[in-house]
Amino acid sequence: MFTLVDDARDGRELIVNVWYPVDATDAQDGPRTEYPLQSVFTLPSEVAVDDLPVSSEGPLAFLVFSHGFGGINTQSTQLMEALASHGFIVASPEHTGNTALDGSDESPAEKRVPDVSAVIDEMFARANTAGDAFEGRVDESKVGVLGHSFGGSTAMGMVAGWAGADPDPRVKAIAVIAGGVGAGNFSEEALAAVTEPTLLFVGTLDPNALENHNYAFDRMPNAEPLFKVEVTGANHTHFANVCAIGNLLIDQLMIPQDSWPTFGAEALIQPYNDTCTDEVFPITEAHRLQNLYMVAHFKRHLLEQTGYDRFLSASYATANEPAITFVTK
Repeated sequence: MFTLVDDARDGRELIVNVWYPVDATDAQDGPRTEYPLQSVFTLPSEVAVDDLPVSSEGPLAFLVFSHGFGGINTQSTQLMEALASHGFIVASPEHTGNTALDGSDESPAEKRVPDVSAVIDEMFARANTAGDAFEGRVDESKVGVLGHSFGGSTAMGMVAGWAGADPDPRVKAIAVIAGGVGAGNFSEEALAAVTEPTLLFVGTLDPNALENHNYAFDRMPNAEPLFKVEVTGANHTHFANVCAIGNLLIDQLMIPQDSWPTFGAEALIQPYNDTCTDEVFPITEAHRLQNLYMVAHFKRHLLEQTGYDRFLSASYATANEPAITFVTK
């Protein structure tokens, strides 16, 4: 984790977490990373370890993840860890003024695309700084962006432009997870101008995002390729850490739901109840599917590894993933 200071925007500060692969000779069993949450709590990782050397098998493709409206940059750690385990460097900024602890920004959309561009600038600079941990590790020709909800709008904005910000030509592929990519954010002209490979990923019990994704899919004739993936039975929060955080509070910290507001977790109650019971689509399956399609998309369209084409097809979904509806143009 580090703090980025963007001098081009009056010293705007962004807290950035970075996940990356390590060489087998440098791997360690622990201690495991503790992801900070609100209040004094942390969410322990099952696989990540802090401050190990970045893999020398580089330069490596680079991804930026953008969190949801009023969220945290560790909202999808299982996805970040999965991507890093497949050879990607992944950076996730907290969008200052639009986080769980700081909602002070009255026009957060205007900051989103510049924030991600600033993270790309910073990681490129570090890759070109002698002695830096990321020296020579970032492949500047292989940059992708993904995000959840408002972060999905951000991902689209990186290639379509958004809220007054121009597209960033360094971004070569995007993935939108339950994102606000409808008419309220993106004109038909902006979407038609997108040529980068695009994956739209959403749950069928997320009606607003589903409508947004249908709108974007129908208005992106030049994105090459363009995929729409729908997970039957999944809702908006199936693709974040809501269950892991809630289970931590209940099972390990012995904090019942009626006490969650005391610890700043009131907003978690309804998503947890909607997402984390035995009666709904299993969160572990939602995460598996998310990992599968995000890894396949970026492996194929940033690294040009054609072996992943088999996963990016309707025939694969029909034969192997009954919860998936897969559509492409």
